[in-house]
Amino acid sequence: MTSILLIKTSSLGDVIHSLPALTDAVAAIPGFRFDWVVEESFAEVPAWHPAVDRVIPVALRRWRKNPLQARCSGEWSEFKSRIAERSYDAVIDAQGLLKSAWLTRYAKGPSFGLDRQSARESLAALFYHQPIAVPRGQHAVERVRQLFSAALGYAMPASLGDYGLDRQALAGPPSGQPQVLFFHGTTWSSKHWPELYWRELAEKLVEREIGVQLPWGNAEEKARAERIAEGLRRVQVLPLLSLTGMAGVVAGAQACVAVDTGLGHLAAALNVPCLSLFGPT
Repeated sequence: MTSILLIKTSSLGDVIHSLPALTDAVAAIPGFRFDWVVEESFAEVPAWHPAVDRVIPVALRRWRKNPLQARCSGEWSEFKSRIAERSYDAVIDAQGLLKSAWLTRYAKGPSFGLDRQSARESLAALFYHQPIAVPRGQHAVERVRQLFSAALGYAMPASLGDYGLDRQALAGPPSGQPQVLFFHGTTWSSKHWPELYWRELAEKLVEREIGVQLPWGNAEEKARAERIAEGLRRVQVLPLLSLTGMAGVVAGAQACVAVDTGLGHLAAALNVPCLSLFGPT
């Protein structure tokens, strides 16, 4: 068995974009097994892939707000111990940032990552034993696949990337009626679609006897979802869900409408038709 450590910490879309590379690797060379360092808020995602043995959560986003507390609490020491527990045949940083490259220092094994011309932060390449050139201007999925194939020594398949997710296994019980998901929440205000348009779209779908489900992740998104749904039959504001719970809802949907958000990438990974709205960006 060949043991690989993948460092891809965030964000949700970027984590999802790394899944096809794992599928390529195990198809090319059976016996590859992966551990994955990922931000704690996305730690559910790697476990969905059958080639992942161990998920190692990291909390860089939280720790950088209070680094002293992270050190004094023992969380940082515990993370360093976990990442150093095993020796790896390869350590791959698929993030290409200084914060992710720094983490390779604590892992045991030869490190691979994007070279200075390929990485988002060029200085990250100084941390790797073997920097690898991967041309820019490609979809993130393809760049990670190329990085893996070069690092692990196999020919990348010419076919489209396979995320390796079992949609049927993730799907919850069938709703009994067509459902469209509205991914209306996003981090940046510039990426929002006007609330009035969401409401009008919901009304048009209800007229066609199509249900609408509205997820949310914070109080602001919940309030927006409730305003969109107000007085409309077949329009449901979902409860607060974990990522695995959300994946189950997405897997059972007929389609999704999304702004620029990681949940839109999740729909693509599960092969659920998704209309993505990038105009506001």
